[in-house]
Order: sequence, then structure tokens, then C-alpha cells
Amino acid sequence: MPETAYQILKAFYQQDPDRVCIYLQQAGQPDCPITYGDLIQTAAGWAQYYQDEGIPPGEVIILILQHGADLIGAFWGAVLHGAIPSIMPFLTEKLQPDQYRKDLTALIGVTRPAALVTYPAFEIEVQAAVDGSGIDKQAERAVPAVLLSGSVQKVESPDFEQMGGGERGADDIVFLQHSSGTTGLKKGVAISHRALLNQLESYRQAIHLTRDDVIVSWLPLYHDMGLIAGFLMPVLEGVPLVLMSPFDWVKAPYRLMQAVTRYRGTLTWLPNFAYNFCAMKIRDSQLQGVDLSSWRAVINCSEPMYYNSFRMFEERFKPYGLRPGALATSYAMAENVFGVTQGGIDAPVTVDEVDVITLQTEREARPAEAGRPSVKMLSCGRPIPGTQVRVLDEQGRPLPERRVGELAVHSNCMLTGYYNRPDATEQAFSDGWYLTGDYGYIADGEVYVTGRKKDLIIVGGRNVFPQDLETLASETPGVHPGRVAAFGIFNEATGTEEVALVAEVDLSEEELADDEKRQALEDAIRLAVNRGSAISLRYIKLVGPNWMIKTSSGKTSRAANREKFLAEMESRSTPDP
Repeated sequence: MPETAYQILKAFYQQDPDRVCIYLQQAGQPDCPITYGDLIQTAAGWAQYYQDEGIPPGEVIILILQHGADLIGAFWGAVLHGAIPSIMPFLTEKLQPDQYRKDLTALIGVTRPAALVTYPAFEIEVQAAVDGSGIDKQAERAVPAVLLSGSVQKVESPDFEQMGGGERGADDIVFLQHSSGTTGLKKGVAISHRALLNQLESYRQAIHLTRDDVIVSWLPLYHDMGLIAGFLMPVLEGVPLVLMSPFDWVKAPYRLMQAVTRYRGTLTWLPNFAYNFCAMKIRDSQLQGVDLSSWRAVINCSEPMYYNSFRMFEERFKPYGLRPGALATSYAMAENVFGVTQGGIDAPVTVDEVDVITLQTEREARPAEAGRPSVKMLSCGRPIPGTQVRVLDEQGRPLPERRVGELAVHSNCMLTGYYNRPDATEQAFSDGWYLTGDYGYIADGEVYVTGRKKDLIIVGGRNVFPQDLETLASETPGVHPGRVAAFGIFNEATGTEEVALVAEVDLSEEELADDEKRQALEDAIRLAVNRGSAISLRYIKLVGPNWMIKTSSGKTSRAANREKFLAEMESRSTPDP
């Protein structure tokens, strides 16, 4: 049995080089089929490039490239060379330039890569981050090299004996995943070959993956869902992958449906916002000839999952062949390579309707009662083979079913550690269990996630999960679903937190400036939140498009939006000089 990703690639090249592994899609261009022969020959060219530039095996190479052939070749070339690739977001209009530069500089200082790969046009930007990283040019470890794409040539007859990847073992690091966030891309999750292959074997079993499947993905490769489910797993498992650009998808989401139709796609992973986005943005005229009957699982993952998003997606695409029960769920994290749980494959996803008041006051997910506020929780499914999940109280003791606490994970595919961050690694574990920072509960063996520990709002002793309030607000007509952020603001006078909520609304600038219309929508949001949660909102801010701050992986950042909200409040309360 192969023990490393390098060995799997070598076997595919030697045994089945003409097998297509990736159908690369880019807007305005014909689809480009890439065989294992093409993939390895291109990757071998990159491996030779790294060797010629003096990059030693075992060192980190940061890839700052856009979706496309260069990124694919540079990543697998690093694996063949025995280096450790790490894909980072490319600076686009979706990211804040100043914060991006600050994060990249901090990342280089912590990770201390041997090289960064980017385009000639971005060289000055990357070099400035290297120069500002604080790495001493006289230090034992050299200042990172900035390597440029565009001149790498295929190697028609790869010499595997000359590649450093052959010397890497099962416990050596194969790649880094960096956590996304507006407060810094600082923690590199180090994954070994052993952890990766264990995850792929367990997750393959959980979703019944075979080589008859076809995975269709638009997900960015710098995020664990895109990197594992939409890139590494299909390539290493021999499953055809239809890979489109996330930027092409967001401009034209119907491309996903067309790709599923054309290639008879069977599996796709989507963050929750994409269910709303597809249902709302894709027009009937863009679905002519679309047939989604081949889709056996569309898996919701990577951010809080909402019942109404499922129903919206299902109703929108049922006329085009979407199979009832095809919508599935997963709880995943980079620290476990990817999947922790999986639901919705062997049976429809379980929906657990629980009492909101008991959830807030007693931290217990008690089944809902008539006449009391309730929330429908989507199950994340059961732990995949080789992975265990516990719920812990504040003292680290296991809790019984339906009691809410911090989720802890133990598995055979856990991270080696946070790269060059032994302090963070130590803090993340307790008695061998990884502390996820997520609150949740277990019911009938299935895992439910209620929210992030750091985002919890405590109002008069009640534990309020912001996504519950966000869901209620999102269901209010006029509010853009999924673009809501709730957070707490401490009030020194009362000694507790007050709840603020920012909501992007589907109103024109003129309507948003109309006091009467704005007040009517604010009142509707207050009423929906109060009825559904028994929580009163202290502040509501209605905003138009582009106000909300998101992370590089597309999630709404509560922390960053809270800071922006407070900054605007402060500026309004400060008198002009």
C-alpha cells in the first residue's frame, strides 16, 4: 500500500498515464482535460525548477497563484520535489489590500518559507512582504526566494529517482493549510502524508466514493474544503474532477449546473451561502437543458448550516432533476485534514427542532414544545471512521447527549501541529483531544454545531449563539439571506452584553435613506428576533452591498464587522474639532 502522496502519483503515471484526472474550466476558454501523464510531466517541470533554484526538500513553498494550470503544476511539483506546498489567496477586489499585505508579511515571519511562487506582475508586492517579515538576512535560514511562474517547461520523461519526494516518509509533512480570517493568516496546519491518506480512506467510506463518481467543484484551493474535497481527494483517489474558477462561479453561478449536466457530476461541496446564492441568482433562462439527476450528494460544509437554505435550494432545482435527499452535511476542519462527520448519504439529513430558551439558559438542546421559540438544527451526521467526537464542559469533562459544550475531536488523521507554533499546538489539545473552539451537542449519535465559542454572546446570563439571531433576521423580507452579523457589545452600566445586528438589505440607496422604510424594516427584524429567541436587539444597522467584511474563504467575519460597526459609532459620537 502506498504511504505517501508521491507514491500514489508515481503509480498513476506508470500504470494509467492516459486517464483524465482534471477537466479544467476557465471562462471564455474550451475545457482543458488533464491526464495523469500531463499532470506529472508538468509537476516534474516545477520540481526541476525548485531544485534548480536550490529549494531543499522538506521546506515550505508558498503558492500565491490564481486558479489555473500554474497553480496545479506548482502544487504537485512541490510534492514531487519533497517540499511542503501551501496555497494562499491571491489579492483580489474581494480582499482588503492593506490587511492582506499585513497578513502575508506576518505569515512569512512565522512560517519562514524557503520560497514564494507568484506572477511577475505581483513580484514587487510579494518581495515587499518578504522584506518586511523581519527575517534576518544573516540568519542561518536564508531569506525566502521569490520565484516566478511562466517559464516552467514540461518534463517529457520524469526521472522519479532524482526527485526528493521519494525520500519523504509517511510521517513527514505533505502540505500546510493556513487558517483564513480577517485577523491574520497565521496558523499553518501541518498535515502529514499518513494523516492525509487516513482521511481519504475514512472519508471515501463515509461518502461511498468510487471511480464512477465525478466531482464538480468551484471552491478555492486555499481553503480545506476546496483543497481536500475538490482537489487532493479526486486526484489521489482516481476520481475525475471538473474544476472551475471560484471567480467564474461567483460571476455566473449557473456554470456549476451546466458542468454537472455536461459531465454527469455526482458530488459537490458547497458552503451554506452558496445554496442561497444559487437559488436566488440563477435565472430560468440559464437553466435550459440542465439535468441535475446525476447529483447524488451536494454536501453543505465549512460554515453554519441553515435549514431554510436547504429548502430554498431544493425547491429551486427540483424541477431540473435534483433528487430528493441529495442534500447532505458535513462538519469539517483543516486540523482533521477535512471531514470530521458526514450526514445525508445513507439517509436524509436529520433535522432536530429544539427549544431556544432552554438552549440559551440551560445549555441543553431540549426538543421543541408548542408555543415556545424554537430553532431547526441540521445534523452534521456521525463521525467518519477513525474519528471520535466528544462534548466537554468548561472543566474539560465529557457531557451527556443533548448538553451543549465544546466539541473535541480525536482521530487518526489529526494535524501534526501548527507549523512553527508549538505554543498554539499545545493550547489546542487536552489529553490528546483537539479542542475545536466550536460549541455543539450530540443527539442519537449525531453531531450538531451551535456556534463558535469566541462568538458566544452572554446577555443577562443567557448564552446566545449569534447564528440563531442571524437566521431569524435573514428570514425577514427585505434582508439579504446569509449577509447578517450579530455580536455582543458590553455595557458597563448594566454589566452585561447588549446585542447588535448588522444586516445587508435588498433596498436601493434611496429606499435605504428613507427614514420610514428603514424604520419599518428595522421593526420587522426586531419583531422576528424577539419572537424567535426572546432576545431584544439593542442596535440594528441596515447596510447596502459591499459593507460587510468577509474572510478570504467567503465567510462573514463577526469580529471584523463588530470592529467596523464600533468604529462608525465612535466616529459619529466624536464631535468635529
